[in-house]
Amino acid sequence: MVAVINTGSSVRSIFNYNENKIEAGKAELIGEGNYPAVASELHKDSRLKLLLKQLELNANVQRGSVHISLNFDSSENNLSEQKLMEIAHSYMAKIGFGSQPYLVYQHYDAGHPHIHIVSVKVKSDGKRIDMQNIGRNQSETARKEIEKAFNLVPAQGRQKEKILNIKPAKSNVIKYGTVETKKAIAAVLNAVIPNYKFTTLGELNAVLNLYNVTAVQGNKDSRMFFHKGLAYQILNDKKQPAGVPLKASSFYIKPTLKNLEIKFASNKGGRNPHLKRVKNAVDLAFLQNSIKSISDLDRILIKDGIKTAERRNEQEILYGLTYIDHKTKCVFNGSSLGKSYSSSGIEERCGLKSFSTGTAAGKILDHDELKNKQQHSAFISAAELHKIIDSVLQPEFSTDFVPPQLKRKKKRKKGKGHSDY
Repeated sequence: MVAVINTGSSVRSIFNYNENKIEAGKAELIGEGNYPAVASELHKDSRLKLLLKQLELNANVQRGSVHISLNFDSSENNLSEQKLMEIAHSYMAKIGFGSQPYLVYQHYDAGHPHIHIVSVKVKSDGKRIDMQNIGRNQSETARKEIEKAFNLVPAQGRQKEKILNIKPAKSNVIKYGTVETKKAIAAVLNAVIPNYKFTTLGELNAVLNLYNVTAVQGNKDSRMFFHKGLAYQILNDKKQPAGVPLKASSFYIKPTLKNLEIKFASNKGGRNPHLKRVKNAVDLAFLQNSIKSISDLDRILIKDGIKTAERRNEQEILYGLTYIDHKTKCVFNGSSLGKSYSSSGIEERCGLKSFSTGTAAGKILDHDELKNKQQHSAFISAAELHKIIDSVLQPEFSTDFVPPQLKRKKKRKKGKGHSDY
C-alpha cells in the first residue's frame, strides 16, 4: 500500500473533484467517518457543509483541506468495500485524524485499486492538526502496520515505478486531444511531486523526464518566464517536447512555480539525512569496479535504486549530472554532493578528463601515474611544512649594521659661555 497526502486551501475543490468522478461514473462514495448520518444518504451540499463548518472554527488555517489517496497493488482487485473502509478507518486513526470528519471514495480510473479520503485539519475545538513530516513519520508507520494487519502487498522493497504505478506518458496521447494529454501528465505529476524531495526545477525535471514529462518556463525573454509561469509538456521517445504545453495551474495539485518554491525550501532539510547514502554508493562503485564511463556507473548504481540523469548540450557535451535515489525519494544535483560527484568530477574519476587541466585528456593516466600526480600536487608532509615556515620567519640578514636613518641622533652639548642668542 502506498499513501499520498496533499493539503490545500480549498476543501470545496477536492470535494468537487471526487463528486465529479462519481457523476462521470469513475468513482463511488463508499463511506464516511464522524458524520451524523450515512454520507451517501445525505445531499451533496450537506456533505460539504459539515467540512466547511469545521474549517470555520479556525480562520487562521490557510491550507486546511486534506486529500489522501491509499493505493494498493494491482493484484488486490478483490478488496471489498467493507475491507477498504476498515483500512481507511485504521489509517485515519493512526495518523491522528480518527476524530475528524472525512469522506471515502473508491476510484475506478486507474490500473490499480485505490481510495481517496477528503477531510480537514481543524479539530472540533478549533485547534489545528500539525502535519509537519506526517508523511515520513505517522503515515509511514501506519502503512507498515496496516500492511501486516490486512495482509496487503508491502510497498517497501518494490520498484518505485510499480509502487506508485507511474507509467511514462506516451507522446501518442496528444492525438487524442488535451483531455488525454492532461490525464497522462497528471498521473506522473501526482506520483512524483508529493513523494520525491527535490530543491530545484532542474532536479524535478530529472525525475519527470524519466516518465516522458517536462516542466517548461519558456524563453528568458518571454512573458511567461517574466511572470514566473510554468507549464508541463509531454516528451517523445527522443526526449523532445511534443504537443501543447499545459499550464501548471490547470492541474489539481497546482504544481505552479510559486508552490514548488515552497516545496524546494522544505525539501532541503528533508533530504539531508540521505545525502551520505548516495555519496557512499558512488564511492563504493568506483572502489569495487572498473568504471570507464557514466553509463558503467549508472548500471552499477541502479542495482541500489539510484538512477543517474545526464544533462548534455546540442553538441552532446556533458555539463550536468543528477542522482535520483528511488529508495529514499531524494534527488541530488551532482555539484551539491561535492566536486568529485559533479559531471566533471565523475568524468575525471572515469579517466575521461585530466585532473590538471579539466579538459579532455590526450592520454589517460594509469593508476600509478594518477596516484603519484595526486600525491605531489595535493599533499605536503609535516616536516616540509615546518621548513617552509622557518624559512619565511628567518630574517634575511643577521648583521648588526643599522641604517643611518634609523640611528638616534645625539644631542649636542652647549659649551660654557655660549647661548642661543
